[in-house]
Amino acid sequence: MRERMRAVLDDRRFQRFIVAVILVNAATLGLETVPSLAASHGHVLAAVDHVALYIFVAELLAKVYVERLAFLRDPWNLFDTLIVGIALAPATGGLSVLRSLRILRALRLLSVVPSLRRVVSALLRAMPGMSSIVVLLGLVLYVAAVMATKLYGQAAPERFGTLPTSLFTLYQTMTGDDWGNIARDVMTEHPTAWIFFTIFILVCTFVVLNLFMAVVVSAMDEESAEERAALQEDSSAHTRRILEELTELRREVAALRGQEPPARQGAEQPAQKPGHKPAQKPVQKPGQKRGRPSGQKRRQERAAAGYRE
Repeated sequence: MRERMRAVLDDRRFQRFIVAVILVNAATLGLETVPSLAASHGHVLAAVDHVALYIFVAELLAKVYVERLAFLRDPWNLFDTLIVGIALAPATGGLSVLRSLRILRALRLLSVVPSLRRVVSALLRAMPGMSSIVVLLGLVLYVAAVMATKLYGQAAPERFGTLPTSLFTLYQTMTGDDWGNIARDVMTEHPTAWIFFTIFILVCTFVVLNLFMAVVVSAMDEESAEERAALQEDSSAHTRRILEELTELRREVAALRGQEPPARQGAEQPAQKPGHKPAQKPVQKPGQKRGRPSGQKRRQERAAAGYRE
């Protein structure tokens, strides 16, 4: 029964069904935000939401039944359990905010779709490298904010008057949001301010942010290489099992052939008594046909038959 349930869970059609349920549930939760639809078809949307939740709970229970303790060792199973558990929590009183968290069930696509799972795994793998880049970016922002506060604080106090304001303005500049107007406001009193903003944008936007992309791409390549290695290892193991089975089959066939009696070369001869001589065939005279008596012998036989009569 457990193996049959495992086959159902691993079936591609069942996984597609779960993906369809997730998408439908996400759509219904989005439609609930439309006041007119919520007023006219609110009970239908609520029923679809409850059915989807029951399907998710049944899927988790089936996984627990199949995997047992291995269920807790898979982080994706814990992720699904957390999301479904939030949906099962009571959404009344002080916990009414949990009702808005039901949309988190759409994040179950991350654990169901293999391609999305690979992307998330690559991002998690890239976290150590990304942390170093975040420290570098924070250091560059801090140095640039201190410099901008001292250089342009009096020219544009609403943008560089204090250190927190300078940090926010430079972060806005780094993202490319309205940085031209920010630079022009400063350049009215400091015409050479474009040099500062150009260097800052080149360092932060075109160098540091591209380092993020490089680290993520490298992590995804490593993830893909590990998957290919795992597939090759599985294929090699499957090939070895097939070869071992063929070798064992050949041994069994050879053992069965060794137990068969040797083929008889000819018909078995009857046992002969000691001193017994085999009967000799009569010598055929030249010109005499085999199997037919001669004419003289036939006449003698007729005469003997007439005498007997």
